[in-house]
Amino acid sequence: MTTVEPIRNREHLQKLEKYLAQKNLRDLLLFTLGTNCGLRISDIIALNTGDVMNKTYIQIIEKKTGKFKRFPINSKLKPMLDKYTKGKCSKEPLFLTKFHNRMDRFSAYRIIKKAVTAAGLEEKVGTHTMRKTFGYHHYKKYKDIAMLQKIFNHSSPQITLGYIGIDQERIDESYNNFIL
Repeated sequence: MTTVEPIRNREHLQKLEKYLAQKNLRDLLLFTLGTNCGLRISDIIALNTGDVMNKTYIQIIEKKTGKFKRFPINSKLKPMLDKYTKGKCSKEPLFLTKFHNRMDRFSAYRIIKKAVTAAGLEEKVGTHTMRKTFGYHHYKKYKDIAMLQKIFNHSSPQITLGYIGIDQERIDESYNNFIL
């Protein structure tokens, strides 16, 4: 089984966002929401327009855990959500396919995989890449593994560090910096 990775390089993130912005707002919003809130793809695609329209917070019951989650919509997402939801019905799915069906995880995967390929990147990606990317950059900015563990609802800091690829990164650094 291939493990997907976070996108660690900020320039790579910018390349992906630029590609997706040229494609369409839906795909850019899907990716930006995933990398800015740390939700699982199952929770992202379950959102309805009314869950984000004219809101300052997103509130959900996580599909996997059944737990309540509430978090603020940041300043990057707010204008994108406002533009994307303008004139839409609050009961319709936030992310629709071109056939007007709710997007599924496979469609989301294809969007991400195609963007990574088109941007010429080599990261091993999947739908969890967005969540892992959020976690990786959150940890790098705040160095607060307890907070990230709580955000992700993980049972231990070690699980969170492994999930976002920090454990392997530390191992690689120790090897690279250890010379006899």
